[in-house]
Amino acid sequence: MNSLLAHWDNFYVIIGSSAAALTGLQFVVIALSSEVRTTTSTQALSAFGTPTIVHFCAVLLIAAVITTPDQTTMTLTACLVAIGVAGVIYAAFVTFKARQQRGYRPVLEDWIWHAALPLVAYTWLFFAGTFVLRSPAGALYCVAGCALMLLFIGIHNAWDAAVWMTTSKPKRRSRL
Repeated sequence: MNSLLAHWDNFYVIIGSSAAALTGLQFVVIALSSEVRTTTSTQALSAFGTPTIVHFCAVLLIAAVITTPDQTTMTLTACLVAIGVAGVIYAAFVTFKARQQRGYRPVLEDWIWHAALPLVAYTWLFFAGTFVLRSPAGALYCVAGCALMLLFIGIHNAWDAAVWMTTSKPKRRSRL
C-alpha cells in the first residue's frame, strides 16, 4: 500500500496546500465584507459560506490521510469511509439549512453547487474507501477525483459568496 501511496505525494501536497490557502482567503473575504452583513445575510452566509470552508478542510484532511506515513489498507479504508459518511451527513444538513434560511433565495445553480455536487463528491469518497481493499490503485484515482471535485466546488462557492457579499447593499450604520 505504501508504494502506491508514495506516487501520490506531490498531487496531495499541491491540492492540500491549495485548500489551506483558499481557506485562509475565504476568512479574509468574510472579514472584509462585515460591512454588508445583516441578520438575514448572516443566515445565508452560514448556509452557503461555512460549507465552503468545510469542503476546503475536507480536501486538506484527505491529503493528510493519503500522505500519512505507514498507512495500511485497513486504516486508509476506515479513514476514507469515515470522511465520506461524515461528508454525506454534512451535505444533507447543509441542504436543510439552505432551505431554512431566508437571507437569499437560491437558484438552480446554487442547488447544484451547494447541495448536489458535494453530496456526489462525499458519496464518491465513501465508495472509493470501500474499494481500497479490492482495487487500491483504482480507488486512489477515485479519491483524487473526489478531492479535486471538492476543491473546485469550494472555489466556485467561495467566488459565488464573494460576489454576493460585494454586490449586496451595505447595512445601515446608526448615527450617534
